[in-house]
Amino acid sequence: MNREQRYALAHRALETCIEENADGKVILVEGRRDEIALRSLGFSGPIEKLNRGWTVDRVVVYIVENYGSCIVLMDWDRTGGRLQRRLMDSMTSLDIKPCDELRRALSKAMKPDTMCVEDLPSFLGQADA
Repeated sequence: MNREQRYALAHRALETCIEENADGKVILVEGRRDEIALRSLGFSGPIEKLNRGWTVDRVVVYIVENYGSCIVLMDWDRTGGRLQRRLMDSMTSLDIKPCDELRRALSKAMKPDTMCVEDLPSFLGQADA
């Protein structure tokens, strides 16, 4: 898959999630910079941050109690992969089926160019040039 095809895949995945987010589906990201990056890409709905000084389990309970399910979008590096698995497992244990399709699509499309959510605006801007 060449760069144009990969970036087109990323754009399609983002467009789908932008619509879901606008309809109220929350997106869980690692931190503030990830939220800023998603807002700059057009996400207008709820975005919650994992890094807020709470334990992972407390964040999961907060998400489940306030939103039900969510889209989990951690970075696609090793640490992000561990966080993603832990969040998915924790939510699944509470009978919640979180969505990780956006992360899988972005991971496939954006490696090796970037491994971070916060870098998406600068890389995807190149696809339009």
